[in-house]
Amino acid sequence: MIRLFAAIALPGDIAALLVAHQTGLRDVRWRTAETLHITLRFFGDVDERRAEDIAAALECAAGEAFDLSLTGVGAFGEGERVRAVWAGLQEKPALRQLAARCETAVRQAGCTPETRKFAPHITLAYLRRAEPAEVAAWIAGNNLLRAPPFTVRRFGLYSSWPGEAGSRYELERFYLLR
Repeated sequence: MIRLFAAIALPGDIAALLVAHQTGLRDVRWRTAETLHITLRFFGDVDERRAEDIAAALECAAGEAFDLSLTGVGAFGEGERVRAVWAGLQEKPALRQLAARCETAVRQAGCTPETRKFAPHITLAYLRRAEPAEVAAWIAGNNLLRAPPFTVRRFGLYSSWPGEAGSRYELERFYLLR
């Protein structure tokens, strides 16, 4: 079995900017610059044959290159149940279309349909125990986060390998956007 997801990797300067904002919260696992990404579709644990089917199906998902910009921060969960903090992305139909094309392609490859609505974001940290006031202060202090636009010219199929310091991701295949 292999754990897979489709994602957009971040340019080094954007990842470095985000890492610079990874401060001010306790009892969290901050993501390293190398692991910051925009998930298009999470597949979970799949067998080798299904992994090949997914990799082949994603060939059909490629579209036009497009620009993205960071805008603001937020959290998943509320109060003491906050489980992650994230950086937001400016709304772009092209990003949603790419995620939808990935979903359509992998459904045709036999994957179970995704039940969660696509929520474009970059996970910055996973929280073990949330202190609501601390999380609220972090959001308030970073909510004006912005970065120059960057061009998305490709996306990838990644494997995820758990470890003591968090998961390690490996690019298995990439797909160019026109």
